[in-house]
This record gives sequence, C-alpha cells and structure tokens, in this order.
Amino acid sequence: MLMVQAIVLAFLAGLMGLNGVPHFVTGITGREFPNVTGNSATNNAVGGLAAFAIAAVLLALAHVGTHPWAALIAGALGAVVMTVFHARRGAYWLSTRFGRPLPHV
Repeated sequence: MLMVQAIVLAFLAGLMGLNGVPHFVTGITGREFPNVTGNSATNNAVGGLAAFAIAAVLLALAHVGTHPWAALIAGALGAVVMTVFHARRGAYWLSTRFGRPLPHV
C-alpha cells in the first residue's frame, strides 16, 4: 500500500472516529445534538455507532501496519481537526448555515 493512501485513510478514520463521540454520547444520554439525519437522541446514538464502524473500516483499508507512524500521526491529526470543529460548535454552525433545525434544549 502506498504511504499516501495510508495517510489519507488514517486521517479520515481519525475524523470519523472522533465525530462519532459527541453523537454517540449525547444520543445514549437521551439528548439531542445537530445531526444530518435528524437531531433526535436515537439518530445520534445510531449515527455515532455508524461513525465508529466507518472509522474501523477506514483503518482496516489503510493497512496501518505498513506505515504505522505515518498512519498514527495522520489519524491523530484527523481527530484533532474534528475536536476543534466540535469545540467551536461547528455542528450547530453547519445546521444554521444549511437551514437545518437546531436541537430542542
């Protein structure tokens, strides 16, 4: 596998895996959170699980064993990018930007 493929797939896995955390946690605690499929707790819990599954598939496809350090750094960078996105309330901004309803508080 090419190193570039491992880097790109690991980066995307970091993005998806971290993105699943707020959706899954708010969903299993019965709270709403902005989600493209709807803001309900159930949609978020299932969406979070789907994000974890997608991240796992991306990591498997990345063959991280062939370029472990590059994949580790890329995955961590993807997680940092998504961390900053959620910390800056990016999900709420995107919902507003695209005319989606915000969760009920």
